[in-house]
Amino acid sequence: MKHIVPGRMTADRREPFAVFLIGMRINRLLRVDKWWPVFAAMPRMVRELESNPSLGFLGAYSWFGRTSIMLQYWESFEKLEAYATASEHEHLPAWRDFNRRLRGSNAVGVWHETYLAGPCRYEAVYVNMPRFGLGGATSLIKAEGVREHARQRLRPSDNGPG
Repeated sequence: MKHIVPGRMTADRREPFAVFLIGMRINRLLRVDKWWPVFAAMPRMVRELESNPSLGFLGAYSWFGRTSIMLQYWESFEKLEAYATASEHEHLPAWRDFNRRLRGSNAVGVWHETYLAGPCRYEAVYVNMPRFGLGGATSLIKAEGVREHARQRLRPSDNGPG
């Protein structure tokens, strides 16, 4: 079991960042030959990203089912985009393989959404939770004083944003 951080905490990210949601949906369960390569590509990418912090990846969380989702945090959209388009990294070859394998097939769907955030543009609270979400991808501080309420966490203060 993950270590539970007792009390009421908030994420402390004082620089801009990107939130990236990516996922896949198995449309034809029996077409394992189509969806398994898509499913198997993501762990390779995450291992690569975790082993090279200069790429700008801050962390990720995944949920699996017929529609799977991965929540990722990045230092910036520019670093996310640079990784996605670099032929020397895992993503671009996997994307090209996906397009080649699935041309004309609807056995599996993929999707992503990107959101830009930064100081005073996010708020978070975690109560008696293991490090999770933005607080797991960055750092945690106590959600008290100027950080006690959601509205306060979104307001600039002398104690830092967020």
